[in-house]
Amino acid sequence: MPNLPHGTVTLVFTDVEGSTQLVQRLGDGYAQVLDDHRRLFSEAVEREGGVVIDARGDEFFVVFEDAGRATEALVAAQQAFAEHDWPSGVELRVRMGLHTGEPTVRDHTYFGLDVHRAARICQAGSGGQILLSERTRDSLDSARDLTDLGEHTLAGIDEPERLFQLSVPGLPAQFPPLSTARKGFRGVRVVLADDSVLLREGIARLLEDAGFEVVAQSGTAEDLLRHVGMHKPDVALIDIRMPPTQTDEGLRAAKQIRERWPDTGVLVLSQYVEPAYAMELLGENAEGVGYLLKDRVSDVDEFAAAVRRVAEGGSALDPAVVSQLVGRRRRDDPLEELTPREREVLELMAEGRSNQAIAERLVITLRAVEKHVTSIFSKLRLSSTPEDHRRVLAVLTYLRS
Repeated sequence: MPNLPHGTVTLVFTDVEGSTQLVQRLGDGYAQVLDDHRRLFSEAVEREGGVVIDARGDEFFVVFEDAGRATEALVAAQQAFAEHDWPSGVELRVRMGLHTGEPTVRDHTYFGLDVHRAARICQAGSGGQILLSERTRDSLDSARDLTDLGEHTLAGIDEPERLFQLSVPGLPAQFPPLSTARKGFRGVRVVLADDSVLLREGIARLLEDAGFEVVAQSGTAEDLLRHVGMHKPDVALIDIRMPPTQTDEGLRAAKQIRERWPDTGVLVLSQYVEPAYAMELLGENAEGVGYLLKDRVSDVDEFAAAVRRVAEGGSALDPAVVSQLVGRRRRDDPLEELTPREREVLELMAEGRSNQAIAERLVITLRAVEKHVTSIFSKLRLSSTPEDHRRVLAVLTYLRS
């Protein structure tokens, strides 16, 4: 990683509009489209002296020392995308956002409100559109062709931002209205921790669109603990692997949160199935705890439901983890007494689902689920209670034995 610019810099975020639809339509062919997109954009950035801070999938986070060179790079990139020979029927549309400020530099990345402001400006736009803040506009010379779009409230940021659109010669200048409408109600309060700015911002936007209130974001475990102590959120979403060692810093921070702020739910996210980490997190209490694979984030409704469940004191365990836990073999294993349907019900119980949710998932009646649950507790010699998270605790306590 080259030396990062300090002081006043221009922060740039970009992503491809409609990438999920492109993946579904092109299948394996999307890999070449993505490679071409990354090459064309990287070339434009390098010519103007920009530094790529993070790049995941079809998203980029880039920093420039000079706002003018940043806009030159983005105009060149948009023109390159328009001129490139994409597969038949493909029109790659990339939205871009810029903001000039003085972010904190630490651990080879940037932190602070200026970073979030730049990301939200990008997210407010449409594919092919370049949006910039008033601060960036003031850093440019008067020769730039800019359209004043007025003041807008960016998701998660209290003060409104005056936004401007940078025109690209030869390309369309008309776009849909900016997506800057805020939710009209207060949702569950969330602190979010992941060392990838792009992933953090993506999850934050999903949560806010679903009605949650993201009160803080962190890139390190130390910063996460500080924000949880300051904001006392309803739930903390935490990546297991975080700086500096990228091993279990997030897991250890999650355990500290459970000890120091027991009213805050903890939902950890992992790239891999790691049952041992899940059991370590659960400890002696499964209330207000969740463990999900990051792939589950793409199912927005399921993900939002899991976050809310943990915030309310329930549990949310990834089906892949539950499958491994339930599937373990032991001598004199009472699980062998369960019928296939009872095992299905047990796994859904361990994920934190209510009887009604289990009935809907298995397409059976609520009464049938209640009979299966009664039978399961009888065979496992466990006392049932009406509270879902207590049932999960009982099941997982047994699995730990």
